[in-house]
Amino acid sequence: MVLVALAAPRRETPVLPTVTPGAVRTLTLGMTIPVAGILPHQLQDTYTQARSGGRTHNAIDIRAPRGTAVIAAVDGTIRKLFTSRAGGLTIYEFDVKQDRVYYYAHLDRYADGIREGLFVKAGTLIGYVGTTGNAPPDTPHLHFAIEVLTSEKVWWKGEPVNPYPLLTGQGGGVLRVSR
Repeated sequence: MVLVALAAPRRETPVLPTVTPGAVRTLTLGMTIPVAGILPHQLQDTYTQARSGGRTHNAIDIRAPRGTAVIAAVDGTIRKLFTSRAGGLTIYEFDVKQDRVYYYAHLDRYADGIREGLFVKAGTLIGYVGTTGNAPPDTPHLHFAIEVLTSEKVWWKGEPVNPYPLLTGQGGGVLRVSR
């Protein structure tokens, strides 16, 4: 009897572009500012701002010209691509440990090759700043939110965390983001 070992079929993993190092700002917490070329001092804390219907924003808006590269803030998996009335074109990314979900909204479009289930490294191009959803057409920005996932590990449920202190280096241990 002759045994023949068959090689498993190779799965081709798409090589997605990353943004040039000079345009990416990685902080000591291991999280990258998700809009290329934006520095911490350019961010504004809009987390607690009031919104319609008595809501609180629970995110920050990062203003940038339409078409500016949106990049993965952490290593993780694209869990959900979704279009909603409020957020427009959105991406939900789970971190490697599936402790947190990172929400990118109002995208003009997705980067080529982005799909659900895709693993991305921090700094990978995932989309472009836009005004889809309920964003004012003359105010392109990325709506960026972080939530701590519940034990259910579902993309739409979590406990909001303010991204501003984490992205500006003022996190002080409130949320550790691992790479």
